[in-house]
Amino acid sequence: MLSILLTYLLLLLIVFLFQRKMIYFPDTYSIEDQQQLADQANLKLWPSTADYRGLIAKASNTAHKGTVIVFHGNAGSATDRTYYLNALEIQDYRVILAEYPGYAARKGVPSEQALIDDGIQTAKQALNDFGSPIFLWGESLGSGVVSGIVQSGQVPVKGIVLVTPFDSMADVAQHHYWFFLAKWLIRDKFDNIKNLTDYSGNTAILLAEQDEVIPNIHSLKLFESLRHSKKLWTFKDAGHNTMPLSPELSWWQEVMQFVNEQSEVSP
Repeated sequence: MLSILLTYLLLLLIVFLFQRKMIYFPDTYSIEDQQQLADQANLKLWPSTADYRGLIAKASNTAHKGTVIVFHGNAGSATDRTYYLNALEIQDYRVILAEYPGYAARKGVPSEQALIDDGIQTAKQALNDFGSPIFLWGESLGSGVVSGIVQSGQVPVKGIVLVTPFDSMADVAQHHYWFFLAKWLIRDKFDNIKNLTDYSGNTAILLAEQDEVIPNIHSLKLFESLRHSKKLWTFKDAGHNTMPLSPELSWWQEVMQFVNEQSEVSP
């Protein structure tokens, strides 16, 4: 019995020490490869190649409705998310595909604090370069980054869109890894409910009905906790990574129309 207990405690220690390897799955490559990938997608590194924070379309866009900053999920890189540009630029929004520290060609080590602090700087840079209004779009893990930016109160955010979000990373981790006491061992908690408590802008939440990664109960718990203007879109038969993303689908316009409605800007 003692040997079993010691083995279990050793496993807990290993999980605690290497937990971020179980959360973040970045694609990484050189700045030259990143530049090549951007060129192939008709994108450029923004705000500059030397110190880029994300990707933006090369073509000039007046974007009179504002700027949408997209914070992607935990895997891959911003280069994989060009469908956001295809769907949102035709609605007269400028789109920035934000990149995280430690992802693609960006230096750094991903963690909750690193991603949120960097996201704040990215949002500030966008506000400085393009002015308001600023909209934040968070995809899965990105919902935690968006809520952290909002909670900081350092950038005026008119509206937010959260795709397959969660109540907290700790609760989702506990759902999947209860046998490792994940809720108590996890370092990066990404508490969306807490972080969005004082937000007053419009919030759109997109839910995948068959989400196998973030069970609906966690997305709905977040939605029910919100006390400001909110709206829910549910995609039947969609999984976490099989949301309907074709740019001609009506939900893109519905979502942006909702978050762009008149509301008190936060903070």
